[in-house]
Amino acid sequence: MAVEYKDYYKLLGVSRDASKDEISKAYKKLARKYHPDLNQGDAKAEEKFKDINEAHEVLKDQEKRRLYDQLGSNWQHGQNFQRPPGFEGFNFGGFGGGSFGQAGGAGFDASSFSDFFETLFGGAGGAGRGGQGQSFGPDPFGGFSQRARRGRDIEAELGLSLEEAYHGGRKTVNLNTGQGQRVLEVTIPAGVKEGARIRLSGQGDPGIGGQAGDLYLKIKLLPHAKFSLEQNNLVHDLALAPWEAALGAKVRVPTLDGEVEINIPAGSSSGKKLRLRGKGLGSGAAKGDEFIRMSIRVPESLTDEEKELWERLAAVSQFKAR
Repeated sequence: MAVEYKDYYKLLGVSRDASKDEISKAYKKLARKYHPDLNQGDAKAEEKFKDINEAHEVLKDQEKRRLYDQLGSNWQHGQNFQRPPGFEGFNFGGFGGGSFGQAGGAGFDASSFSDFFETLFGGAGGAGRGGQGQSFGPDPFGGFSQRARRGRDIEAELGLSLEEAYHGGRKTVNLNTGQGQRVLEVTIPAGVKEGARIRLSGQGDPGIGGQAGDLYLKIKLLPHAKFSLEQNNLVHDLALAPWEAALGAKVRVPTLDGEVEINIPAGSSSGKKLRLRGKGLGSGAAKGDEFIRMSIRVPESLTDEEKELWERLAAVSQFKAR
């Protein structure tokens, strides 16, 4: 099979006589730049990350690099490449005595190696980049090399009170993630919102010869006795007596930082809101507010004196509600 030649030196940006230390430094710099965790959803960066891992896998190993250098410097990208004579006895299992699941220390899966790599170094009788978990054939350094496989990412729901979400901090949680009951210490970011996901690296399903997957905790905010939630904003319903609404008053109201005293303007009606800035969820410029929503309550029963006073007020007041 003819495949496209890969210039591993060009991929890492080093000369063909580069030292092992120079190759390592070039690889680390590029790996940081194109790492999938820093380029989520960027397919080009992911492909570049695979290429530099493959290049590093070959050039860091003296024997693989020697074999690769036998091709000479005349090959160019775009030329059809076929395995040269003399390479027939080499395969994946012949280098390193183990899986490639940790290539470059970045959790690189052997299934990501290119057709060029497999054509050059062999793919265990054509197993190549097929199914996972297939062996690569006999390893002359002992045993069999098996394809490494990263563990599966899993997701679990984490319920938080509004106070926990607002303040953040360390929290001990008991989770059943399919791997049995687990107790984990989790750092909650202050102001975390409904639906946000917290990533716990390496806490997912175990891998097969490779690194474990990740655990994602999806935030579920629990109902609260004093607040409702509207996006990042908190809403507290404040009941007022008719005279407090009419004359104004000073009252204490709850916030997630504790109680504060506010002024109720005279002439306040039911449904009117007062804003307490920065007392909601979120962080930075996206931090929400707390709204105090007023409602006027009247007594369900009156004494004779109270009834007389209401009747006198009704007689003298010029206020028209309708």
